[in-house]
Amino acid sequence: MMFIIYSVLFFWIITLVFFYKEVKGVQERDPAATSTLEVLFLYSGLHAIVLHRIAHKFWTWKMPIVPRAISQLARFLTGIEIHPGAQIGQGLFIDHGMGVVIGETSIIGNNVLLYQGVTLGGTGKETGKRHPTLGDNIVVGAGAKILGNIEIGSNSYIGANAVVLNAVPPNTTVVGVPGHVTKQDGEKIDKKLAHAQILDPVMQDIEEINKRMDELEKRSK
Repeated sequence: MMFIIYSVLFFWIITLVFFYKEVKGVQERDPAATSTLEVLFLYSGLHAIVLHRIAHKFWTWKMPIVPRAISQLARFLTGIEIHPGAQIGQGLFIDHGMGVVIGETSIIGNNVLLYQGVTLGGTGKETGKRHPTLGDNIVVGAGAKILGNIEIGSNSYIGANAVVLNAVPPNTTVVGVPGHVTKQDGEKIDKKLAHAQILDPVMQDIEEINKRMDELEKRSK
């Protein structure tokens, strides 16, 4: 019994050492995280990333079955499905995480925040690179779907439930179905995911049309 306890403690000490940036990212971005121990033992997003790192290493060694077995174990334990072939940078934070799916050829940069229900998927039966590439410092809101071999530029924000099928330039906010670029008075949304501050791109277009109509009416008079 003591051997099991010491083994678990050793495993989480190693996790803290090698996944310090992930643990730090959770503490910085989640106000519910009260301690390092809580993050280490109770955050499924961190557990999914730890298991993915192990699975990915076996994947790079071209070992059969084992990588997928580990990823399926991670899915069973956390509700998060990450293909062992996916390339993930440092500081990824998967908040809540249930229903998150990350495809085989996905590439994720550093300090990315994914909320529950996010999908980084393909659009069909393409071969080769068929999943998204995310830059650094990106926030992807709950339920958002980013599909296909497209690139999401660094410092961008993908709103909740958005469906993104085209490339997104850096420092951009995208919302809606299909995804539309919306400006935030020239400023990008911060990592706190301020949903209430996101502007509706359709309403922005309508307001712009109304302004032009007003201008035309003034000129006609």
